[in-house]
Amino acid sequence: MQIEMTIKGLMVDPITNAPIVVLRDGEGQRVLPIWVGIFEANAIALQIENVTTPRPMTHDLLRNVIQDLKATVERVVVCDVQENTFYARIHLDQGGQPLIIDARPSDAIALALRARAPIFVEESVLEHAKSVDFAADKPDAERLHKWLESLDPDDLGKYKM
Repeated sequence: MQIEMTIKGLMVDPITNAPIVVLRDGEGQRVLPIWVGIFEANAIALQIENVTTPRPMTHDLLRNVIQDLKATVERVVVCDVQENTFYARIHLDQGGQPLIIDARPSDAIALALRARAPIFVEESVLEHAKSVDFAADKPDAERLHKWLESLDPDDLGKYKM
């Protein structure tokens, strides 16, 4: 089953200083943090803040190519997590013909924002992600786990570049 999620915010992991995209379901019951690269976080942040760039960024280019090929982004789905790596799929419709494209979640999310497409997460990913150890160092992993559990989604701020 797929759960529709929205971007609650971008933040920085207090241990690794890596950007995190925080997804939340509509009822605010489930939160999924996804660690992303700085460039991907920047692409997401620019779109969240409605910042226009003088030239198309990569995700703008991808959206433009999809539109020029007479296709639409129907949805993106974070579909799997393996060995601490999330996987996503971009679902397109081209004249009634469905197309599914493998993608990194950060790229899929950045494209979904630009195409105004919904973001979904497979329920199995939400369940599995609860038990995933994202940090190599055990004390840091425990500290991060406690920090994530204590997060109040309403307290999440905007990611600062």
